[in-house]
Amino acid sequence: MTARPFDAGDFAARMRRAGTAAAEAGLAGVLITPGPDLVYFTGYRPTAITERLTMLFLADGRDPVMIVPRLERPDAERAAGSAALDLTDWIDGDDPYAAADRLMPANGRFAVSDSAWAMHLLGLMEAASGRSYASLTQAMPMLRAVKGPDELERIAAAGAAADAAFRGILGARFAGRKETDVAADLADLLRANGHEQVDFTVVGSGPNGANPHHEAGDRTIEEGDTVVLDFGGLKDGYGSDTTRTVHVGDRVGDEVRRVHDLVREAQQTAFEAVRPGIACQDVDRAARAVITDGGYGEYFIHRVGHGIGLTTHEPPYMVEGETREVMPGMCFSIEPGVYLPGRFGVRIEDIVTVTEDGAVRHNNTPHELAIVR
Repeated sequence: MTARPFDAGDFAARMRRAGTAAAEAGLAGVLITPGPDLVYFTGYRPTAITERLTMLFLADGRDPVMIVPRLERPDAERAAGSAALDLTDWIDGDDPYAAADRLMPANGRFAVSDSAWAMHLLGLMEAASGRSYASLTQAMPMLRAVKGPDELERIAAAGAAADAAFRGILGARFAGRKETDVAADLADLLRANGHEQVDFTVVGSGPNGANPHHEAGDRTIEEGDTVVLDFGGLKDGYGSDTTRTVHVGDRVGDEVRRVHDLVREAQQTAFEAVRPGIACQDVDRAARAVITDGGYGEYFIHRVGHGIGLTTHEPPYMVEGETREVMPGMCFSIEPGVYLPGRFGVRIEDIVTVTEDGAVRHNNTPHELAIVR
């Protein structure tokens, strides 16, 4: 099923919320440049992100306005959110920063998209000395964190597609093939199940599984290997990300089973801890306590989760020190892992959405250690 396209009303509401949130954060406005933020607020994705300045300005009580190069204006006008904003342009030979300067208050602090080019930010700084800037993630990290119903529909569909890819890979041959071969199969399965973009296909076999971000390589997978499969991408513009650990052959060592059972318990415990009002760090703490009590705490070497939406990694982060509250509509991963250097690794990851009284999973393939051949 194809997701409903977002319309001008969706984008207008998002821009209004951003202006209000900026004012509440003590900011004079928000500057949005090409990348996921611009897609979120306008539906506009420039054909090529170049050195030419494109920028959306949002502020409380002011109409949204976007400046674009004139040669790209026809593309911007076709974006779904363009009807909800004023559009202005500049031509080659003009000073784009002087043109942008006229759209903004002369003074104040502004949040800027993390994806903004340094040359553009420096150009804005030279155009007016009375402004200061902060990254959007630093100043307004929760801006895209709570998803609307249509976004949740897309994330659920992406999760279901990733699940279908995992079920498909279970029928593939592992033993005697390179990690890159299995990774290519995973990428093909993601595309076959509706992903327009594959972001990563981690296949960490044997000792390579002890590297959480292992890049699939030329190692030949052997009988008896434990294999970490972490894969995802974008479907209808929204992200999937799931991890399962499989074993090649029936002869599973006692410690592999013990560690896998421990990680599975930690994942379930963290999932059950999710509810509105807890701190993001409490999700990490719930999983980490299980693994620490099981004797493997020093081998759980990353946060337990990250937000997901238009990108596969975005705020909020489920990590010690993140005290912001979990809220209904937030989507994030829960992915505890144990990594024994030179031996093997185990990770289990689901994407979840926070509900009014808990959470729902968007990955529903079994958590048990699957046997492959």
